[in-house]
Amino acid sequence: MTTPHPAYSLADFVTTVRDELGLPVTDQQVAADFDELPEWDSLHLLKLVTAVEGATGRTVPVGRVLEARSLRQFYELAVPA
Repeated sequence: MTTPHPAYSLADFVTTVRDELGLPVTDQQVAADFDELPEWDSLHLLKLVTAVEGATGRTVPVGRVLEARSLRQFYELAVPA
């Protein structure tokens, strides 16, 4: 039996992006298109999947998050409400 993880908020997600990816995103940049994020590349998406899975203890639906165009969309697709 796995131990349930506490709720994983958008603020927690932004902290994960900053800490695990080393990207200094602001709260305002969460809704920006990936193309508008400084230093963003496709490898960040794969690293983010791994980081979010570790933080939440849940599998991220990679096929769905590949459709995301922003960090907010990634969060909404990866973290069930």
